[in-house]
Amino acid sequence: MPVPKRRLSRSRTHSRRSQWKAAEVTLVKTVVNGKTVYSMPHRAKVVEDSTGNALFLEYKGRKVADA
Repeated sequence: MPVPKRRLSRSRTHSRRSQWKAAEVTLVKTVVNGKTVYSMPHRAKVVEDSTGNALFLEYKGRKVADA
């Protein structure tokens, strides 16, 4: 693993770290049964029964995992 030859100054370290910024979360807005639902794209969603209990995880219409 490479090791720096000289120590970085504190100001150089802080200015490098200050360039990092968190990315915005992208949400997809869908209307299900007249209710607006926001979800993240390319994520498995939880399928619930009528009482609100989690049944399983679903992705692209297929069952992925049990809840």
